[in-house]
This record gives sequence, structure tokens and C-alpha cells, in this order.
Amino acid sequence: MTPPRSYTDQRPLLDRGELTATALVEYYLAQATQHAGLNAFLELFAQEARTRAAALDAKPAHARGRLFGLVLAIKDNIVYRGHRAGASSKILTGFESVFTATALERLLAEDCIVLGRTNCDEFAMGSSNENSAYGPVHNPHDPTRVSGGSSGGSTAAVAAGLCCAALGSDTGGSVRQPAAFCGVVGLKPSYGRVSRWGLIAYGSSFDQIGPLTASVDDAALLLEVMAGPDPNDQTTAPTPYRPSATDGPKRIGILREALESPGLQPEIKAALEQTRDRLVAEGHRVELVDFPLLEVMVGVYYILTTAEASSNLARFDGIRYGYRAEGELDLETLYARSRSEGFGPEVKRRILLGTFVLSAGYYDAYYTQAMKVRRRIQEATRALFAQYDFLLSPTTPSTAFRIGEKATDPIALYLADIFTVHANLAGIPGLSLPAGTDGQGLPIGLQLMADYLNDAELLAFARRLAPTLASLTAHPA
Repeated sequence: MTPPRSYTDQRPLLDRGELTATALVEYYLAQATQHAGLNAFLELFAQEARTRAAALDAKPAHARGRLFGLVLAIKDNIVYRGHRAGASSKILTGFESVFTATALERLLAEDCIVLGRTNCDEFAMGSSNENSAYGPVHNPHDPTRVSGGSSGGSTAAVAAGLCCAALGSDTGGSVRQPAAFCGVVGLKPSYGRVSRWGLIAYGSSFDQIGPLTASVDDAALLLEVMAGPDPNDQTTAPTPYRPSATDGPKRIGILREALESPGLQPEIKAALEQTRDRLVAEGHRVELVDFPLLEVMVGVYYILTTAEASSNLARFDGIRYGYRAEGELDLETLYARSRSEGFGPEVKRRILLGTFVLSAGYYDAYYTQAMKVRRRIQEATRALFAQYDFLLSPTTPSTAFRIGEKATDPIALYLADIFTVHANLAGIPGLSLPAGTDGQGLPIGLQLMADYLNDAELLAFARRLAPTLASLTAHPA
């Protein structure tokens, strides 16, 4: 049998014995093998998944965890004890983790099954999943197009039905942007809501682990299990996470600069306008709001994240683990050769940019100024949430573009994050929801954002909004 896509729908079947964890693992392994051409998985943990499923099936009903039998994929930058983790980079060839990321550990404690690790942009640096050392991930809706990045493998796996859910990481949109391109639900929690312990760092003040799922209910369940303080990550929020219910009319702001952006694909604009009209008809207060800082956010984001990346990636030197240049080399040459050969072009570009903005003579002109603008963005965002419960915008300016279409234009790729970097700069939660298709049948995503640590309220309202978005008609080109 073909299982339901959502774990929320699978669980009653598991509880009644109409479905087993073993059957689910076999189904997803077969699907992953059949669709290997998508290049979503770097490695399948086939025998381990079968063994774990058999052990879970032997558990009595009262001892089953909240995620019993949920078949999960993990992005290649989330570590899992005894398994390889490479951030899809040659520099970490052969590296095997000695511990498990806190977020994954909490999911495993509730009886999920890890099917394998997924492809991603190298060190999560990219918006198309074309920067992986192991080749691009293909979009299940059209294999000639990108899956989005950097969590493209995790997203494509969920969209193609190769697993039930997946973990990604979101530094500037890397969960939400591919979710929009592939037509699934993608959540970036508030900064600090989920522990970063065990996530290979890109931009430490931006990174968050987030779920990719077939439904809002599944995303909410995974967040509830993962969320909470962690002594290994001092940036985790001390406030405990509690699910929320929401009813009654809400105050919703639509970012005028996003709706009226000249680069916004007409079908996506139409989807946003249809959603606005339906929300008004349901009794919500929906207004256009001005946020002129939108035009500077991508620049601020790339100054700050490249600065953090240049520091975070200094540890990968070819000495202690991972790729090491061959030959009898002096220490300085060994460092230079190992890093030059081990890192891909986009990672080297961002390390160089980050080193530049942190260098003497440029630190104040770039890094310090960007930090000041980030503070202004945070303050302006707080002011908006004093007036509105949620902000609504497109997730991306276009639907999925063709593989190779923007490969020679990094600025065009960076601008693919124009609507998603806001949530990372402000530290707030953001959620991408499927919202119909364009004239070519490619998924459209709309983004909902809430105030800091209001993740539960965001998900509760998204449950109400999702059916409205799912019923949107296709928008002809």
C-alpha cells in the first residue's frame, strides 16, 4: 500500500496495526532507490533503518513514542553519532561524528527512524542546491529545475515521497525557499527555539534547524519535540515551548515592498492577492504595511553571514580530520592546498568576502555598519508586531528556475533570498506554505512570519490558513 504522505495520517494506521514501521521503511527505501536520479540522498542507512523499524514494531503500544515509525531524512550538516557528516563538501571527506545533534537526539528518543542523509549546498551556502560537491538536486516537479537551497535534498525527498519528513537548516531561507520551490511546508523556528548543538555552523547568529513536512501538523509536532533549552547551546531560549490554539480574527500585514516588487513573478503576486481577499472575507484585518528596509536586507545578510562563515570555517584545515592535500608539504602549503582543493567555489567566495569585511580598514565600513542596520531591522520588525499578529509575503520572487540558469550570476542567486532573510536577521519564526501553482505547474509558496518566540501561534494560524492556500486555483502565465 501507499502510505499517507503526512505522519499525522500515518499514526492512526500504525496504532491500529494496519501499518508497521517495517513496511514504511521498505516503502521509502524502494521509493528512494527508484528516484535516485533526483540526487536527494547522499547515503541511505538501509540496514540500520530496517533493524530499528523491527525493534520499534516489537514495542508494546503503551511504550511507543510520539514519533513512532516516522521515517526521517537529515541534511548532511546535522551530525549523527557513528555516521558520516560532510556538509556536502570535499573538505569533510571521511568525517564521522562522535555525537548526535540535540534536535535529532530528541526526535530519536520519540521513536523516529533515520532513513539517510541528504544532499545540500556545500556548508549550506546556496539557494539552488547546485553548490554541492556531489552534484545538484533535481526538483521532483520538473527535474530540469532546481530544488532550491540549501536544504534541497531534504525538501526534494519529502516532496517526492522518499521519506515522511526531513530536517534542514535555515540561515537565510534554506528551509523555506526550497519548500516553496517543491511545494511542501518548511519552518524556520525563532532563533534559539531549537538547539544548534550538532549543526555544522555557517552563520552562528542566523542558523536554525527546521522541519520540512507534508503538513503543518507534522511541522508543529516535530518542533514541539525538538524545541527547548539545551545546556550545550547557550543561545537556546529559556522559555519553554507550548503548543497554542488560535481563533477569532487576526491582524495581518502584507509587506508592500514585497507585493509591489518589480521582480515578483505575476502568478506569485496573484496568489498573494487571492489569499488577501480570502482572509478579508473570513473576517481578518489585512493591510499593506511599509517596510523600506527590505531593499537593504540582502546586502546586510551577506556581509554578516560571510563574516561569520570566514571565522566558522577556519577550523577546516586538513590537519585533524577530513580532506588533506597529498604530498610532502610544509605546514603553510598544506593548509593552503587542503583548503583550496577541499572547498568549492561558492564557499571560497564567501570566505574571501567575509575575511574582507572583517579586515582592518574595512571592519567599520562594512561589518559595523551592517550590525547597526541589523539592529534597525529588528527594531522595525518589533514595531510591526506591536500592530499586527502576522506578516504575510511571498516566500520567493519566482518559482523554481532551471538548473544552470543562474550559475554564473551569484548576485541573481543571492536575490532569491530577498523575502526570506528578514526572519533570520530579526530572529523571528517564518513558515512557507504551498499556495497553488504557476502556469507551468510549478509550486508557489507564501511565507507567514510571527513575532519572536511566537512559533506556536504561527503554526496554529497556519493550520487555519493552509486549506485556504491549498484551494487556490492555478495561475496562468
